Amino acid sequence: MGSTSDLPVMEAAAKFLNEMKIPFEMNALSAHRTPEKVEEFTRNAHKRGIRVIIAAAGMAAHLPGVIAAMTTIPVIGVPIKASLEGLDAMLAILQMPPGIPVATVAINGAQNAAILAVEILATSDPELHLKMLAFKEELKTKVVKANEELSKVRYEYKVG
Repeated sequence: MGSTSDLPVMEAAAKFLNEMKIPFEMNALSAHRTPEKVEEFTRNAHKRGIRVIIAAAGMAAHLPGVIAAMTTIPVIGVPIKASLEGLDAMLAILQMPPGIPVATVAINGAQNAAILAVEILATSDPELHLKMLAFKEELKTKVVKANEELSKVRYEYKVG
């Protein structure tokens, strides 16, 4: 993440990765304030076993793109709502030049970034694939249960 002020948003990603028992690193690296640390992290990521990088940043939001420029590891960008409702960060992450893709999730969409990262990893890990199938089934079950509860809510003019 660009700074530790992004942690409240990025905790959702950490929690999901933890629940799925996926080892992960969590770092505060700034494309503007610590570019040499970003380069060191990125250049050595593959050697350390990192296979997907989730990079979060607000405002100018260059971190995901700078990381993507230095690696072939898939990068998922999380725009952080720091200013301009997060639109500045979203556009900075989305508008990458040809050859430097960054998958981008919703503003403050850290959980979806983690889900996407696990889905990427699951393409070559049958056990993880099964975990993701179970996760998606659980999502479906939650909606069915919520709809059952909703059917019990009564209003004078509600039909059914």
